[in-house]
Amino acid sequence: MTSSIVYKGDLRTEAIHLHSQSIVETDAPLDNQGLAQRFSPTDLVATALGSCMLTIMGIKARDMQVDLNGVQIAIQKHMKSEPRRIGAVDVTFTFPAGLQLDDKQRTILQNAALTCPVAKSLDPAIEQNVVFNW
Repeated sequence: MTSSIVYKGDLRTEAIHLHSQSIVETDAPLDNQGLAQRFSPTDLVATALGSCMLTIMGIKARDMQVDLNGVQIAIQKHMKSEPRRIGAVDVTFTFPAGLQLDDKQRTILQNAALTCPVAKSLDPAIEQNVVFNW
C-alpha cells in the first residue's frame, strides 16, 4: 500500500505516505465550496505532473553528469465544468542562467519530461502545455 487517507471534515483530507510517514493535507478550492487553505486534489494532480517531469529529467541529468539544481517550474491548472475536471495544465520550466547544455542534452531532457509516468498516465483530453525556458 502506498498511502492512507482520512477525511478530516470541512472538505479536507489528510494523506499519509506509508513509507516515509510524510503528510499531505488537501482542502477543496474556493470555487468548489472550500477554503483553499491547502492544495486541492486537482492541484496535486497538476503539481504531480511537474514534479514527475523534473524527477525524470533529474535521472537523465544525473546519467549525463548535469546538475539541475535551481530549475524551477510554474504550474497553472485550468478547470472545465460539466463534468468538473482538469482541462489543461500549463508547465513552464525556467532553467538557471549558468546551466550550459548542448542541443542534444536539451532534447534528451525535454523528451524525458514529456514522457514521464504522470504525463503518460493523464487522460489525453487533458492538455499538457509545456514550455522550456532555457
